[in-house]
Amino acid sequence: CNCSAVGSVSAAACHGTPGRCACLEGYAGPRCERCAQGFHPDPSRQRCLPCGCSPTGATGSSCDDDGKCQCKVGVTDLKCDRCSDGYYRFNDTTCEPCQCNNHSKTCDRLTGTCLHCQGNTEGKHCELCKEGFYRSAHACHRCPCSTVASTGTCRIQLGEAAPTCDKCKAGYTGPNCNQCDSGYYNSDSICIRCQCNGNVDPALSPSICKPENGECIGCLYHTAGFHCQECEDGYVRDPEGTNCTRKEATLGPETREFTASAPNASKATSFPTGVINSTLSPTTIQTVFPISSSDNSTSAFADVSWTQFNIIILTVIIIVVVLLMGFVGAVYMYREYQNRKLNAPFWTIELKEDNISFSSYHDSIPNADVSGLLEDDGNEVAPNGQLTLTTPMHNYKA
Repeated sequence: CNCSAVGSVSAAACHGTPGRCACLEGYAGPRCERCAQGFHPDPSRQRCLPCGCSPTGATGSSCDDDGKCQCKVGVTDLKCDRCSDGYYRFNDTTCEPCQCNNHSKTCDRLTGTCLHCQGNTEGKHCELCKEGFYRSAHACHRCPCSTVASTGTCRIQLGEAAPTCDKCKAGYTGPNCNQCDSGYYNSDSICIRCQCNGNVDPALSPSICKPENGECIGCLYHTAGFHCQECEDGYVRDPEGTNCTRKEATLGPETREFTASAPNASKATSFPTGVINSTLSPTTIQTVFPISSSDNSTSAFADVSWTQFNIIILTVIIIVVVLLMGFVGAVYMYREYQNRKLNAPFWTIELKEDNISFSSYHDSIPNADVSGLLEDDGNEVAPNGQLTLTTPMHNYKA
């Protein structure tokens, strides 16, 4: 019979005239020398093993000598039991292509969730734009929204050409959150709250300060200044330093109401001016409008404005300069007087019994010309330095 010792039931038994052997499962051929359909040889043990092809992923039950099954489209692996890249297990019988809107080529083989979405997309099928991007013309573009001024996210409405930021942060407004809101101003592209010290009313104007530099608009309660931090002319801070009150009350003959008002005062006291003029003395007025003794020095100092203070200081400086100039001039004149006194020539005349001695010297002016000191034209100065006095009767030498 010559039956295969591995593949036949018995190597010594065969059936019929042709000598066909009885084969074991997985073997075929007259002598059981090859593997049957659905089996493949095992080179290491020289046995036939079942192919084990997936009934849903393979085109049939047969495989090649290496045990690889013939797979359907979208199916891979040795036994055709796994979906190929770009496919996922749609059901138990077939693999379907990944649905990633052309933004990814791979997805999870079991769930179909797209992996590694491109083009700033995300989602199970790469159908959404990432945070900070918006969809336009089948592509995701970055939102024109700063994360400093907004949440950074935006969306575009149907029929609109430009997106709108979802939510602006405090102090910013506009479709792209690039404008300063009411009560804020622009400082180096950053919106900062207006600093008006609570002396403006937002309901009176669209903005309480200028949006370009922050200067307060419409200061109330008799305040003024860039930030409404000063009192108007004619008003001073009260002793508490909170309100601006009138510096002094003008009492006229006609009846007027004298009202002391302040933004933080709860009541206003009114008195007819005529009554004040006729019946109230300064002491009485002080009683009606009490001023504490501890605040007398502060109130008195507040009555002197900065302008008056500057004028007083300037006057004192001018007086001091004039006095200094007068002192310097006096010293200069005195020294000039002393110099002239020391440099003036002087004469010494000695009278003796027989002659008159007339001598002259001038230390400060060695070359002083003494000619002409005597009114007589006949006087001469000898070469030896003696002065000759000539009179009609006598001659004198000095």
